[in-house]
Amino acid sequence: MKAVLARAPGGPEVLEYTDAPDPEPGPGEVQLEVTATAVNRADLVQRQGHYPPPEGASPILGLECSGTVAALGDGVEGVQVGTEVCALLAGGGYASKVAVPAGQVMPLPDGVDLVTAASLPEVAATVWSNVMMVAGLRPGDTFLVHGGAGGIGTFAIQLTKALGARVVTTAGSPEKLELCRELGADLAIDYREQDFVEVVAEMTEGHGVDVILDNMGASYLSRNLDALATEGRLVVIGFQGGSRAELDLRTLFHKRAAVFSASLRARPVGEKTTICAEVAEHVWPLVADGSIRPVIGSTLPLSEAAEAHRLMESGGSTGKILLVA
Repeated sequence: MKAVLARAPGGPEVLEYTDAPDPEPGPGEVQLEVTATAVNRADLVQRQGHYPPPEGASPILGLECSGTVAALGDGVEGVQVGTEVCALLAGGGYASKVAVPAGQVMPLPDGVDLVTAASLPEVAATVWSNVMMVAGLRPGDTFLVHGGAGGIGTFAIQLTKALGARVVTTAGSPEKLELCRELGADLAIDYREQDFVEVVAEMTEGHGVDVILDNMGASYLSRNLDALATEGRLVVIGFQGGSRAELDLRTLFHKRAAVFSASLRARPVGEKTTICAEVAEHVWPLVADGSIRPVIGSTLPLSEAAEAHRLMESGGSTGKILLVA
């Protein structure tokens, strides 16, 4: 098969489009003929040598894909060869074939083509598992997601709006702010010009936000706590702003707030199977009826994965970046 391999830790130039052995499906796994995959920020961190794959996972980059079932491992039931699907991966998406646990394979949402479907598994599973299963967002809650024009942000805005939340987001340009509003954000804050804590306090009349989904980590920790409402929940899913910060426990105590951190990739297969089942049950109907639309910023050939990484690192992209195998 063809695959994109990182020759060594480094910049996008270390990515090489080359031949690699076909992955064989083990017990409980299926082999997919990959149609497309998507670039996630975790791929960039792995390429740099800071995010190794879980034990037993493919060292090839790529946390999601779409494609056609090509072969079944022992014990797999309920999946048929030739079916078009999408899948949540622990690795291996930047390739023409991949092996994945059967429970992480999902049907395509109605009305979504096979290439576009590659944009959905990682964001849908990340947002649903963290915002709904961990933070317990409820209708009427106020929700804040940072980086609203990115892959996670564009999906989170639409999902939480569809579920009855009041949605606040941050972004860094007029174009990105407008996209967030088009997707349903009630308030889009320019983080370069405005203090989101002050704007949130004004919007909510001092109440604060009930749930925050944050990819910045350390640099936003204290300000996120300031923006939380009483009994608010902060879920940290990334460390773009660093991984070490001081936490004033008095703020948590005073607000009776909670801070969660969650990594989807390293979860056991059983947990990811449950998440994928919930996504297919609860989220795909919202995609099918148009409440959530995939936001694709760019589509490139798999052979141009290095250019896709440069595009994401530039900060100029919106939505998802797809790679077609």
